[in-house]
Amino acid sequence: MDIVSRQKVRRFEAGTFQEIESSVATEYPLTIYVNDQELVTIVCTPEHLEDLVVGFLTSEGIVRGPGDIDSVDIIEATGHAQVSANFVNKFNAKYRGKRYITSCCGKSRENFYFQSDASLVNVKQNSNLKLTTDRIFRLMEKFEQNSATFHQTGGVHNAALCSSADIIYSRMDIGRHNALDKIYGRALKDGTATDDKAIIFSGRISSEILVKTAKLGCGIILSRSAPTELAINMAEELNITTVGFIRGDRLNVYSGFERIT
Repeated sequence: MDIVSRQKVRRFEAGTFQEIESSVATEYPLTIYVNDQELVTIVCTPEHLEDLVVGFLTSEGIVRGPGDIDSVDIIEATGHAQVSANFVNKFNAKYRGKRYITSCCGKSRENFYFQSDASLVNVKQNSNLKLTTDRIFRLMEKFEQNSATFHQTGGVHNAALCSSADIIYSRMDIGRHNALDKIYGRALKDGTATDDKAIIFSGRISSEILVKTAKLGCGIILSRSAPTELAINMAEELNITTVGFIRGDRLNVYSGFERIT
């Protein structure tokens, strides 16, 4: 399935309208079934769907990790993901019931975060990763170069997992949480350690994005945008370094100053 489509639009420019073709991001509903029980429908970008399913189920505490999942069967034509699991956290699966998660995340996504995130309040990150400002600028430059679909459509979020040397995984999605779940799922499947890695993110660092970074086990998050006040407070509690407004040769360090040199 195409992740981008072409649509006719009427553009107003220099005082007149003209008809042109414009690229828009595809919005795709994926319904996840775990052991034949419907769990959730996620509106997402239709690529790296298995990574999304594994990352979502693990980060939301439905399963403990890839070892609990026997198989993931993606049926693209009908928008279904059939998951066979040998272990399911019954509490987390039961209280949620059926949910519909929109691409803007909104209230339905908050329902998924409320209880499972409470356990993170006192989970501090012990990452020893340190980054120089020069390395941050280089990583952000490469991140921007890898964001082709965003530049083409303006309608997706981008995320990446990186070491001090280079970007390891890049993922994009119309949903900001989905992009991070795709990163998490890929790292889990590959057995990639994350405690010595950083997250690069295209949007603002909200409290939800900060929590997702903590779930990934990363001690640093980098963004072109800014964090919220609550995200900064949570970052200080969880020992996460937040760096925002990375543009040109400028950046702001909001928390965890000791990791940036």
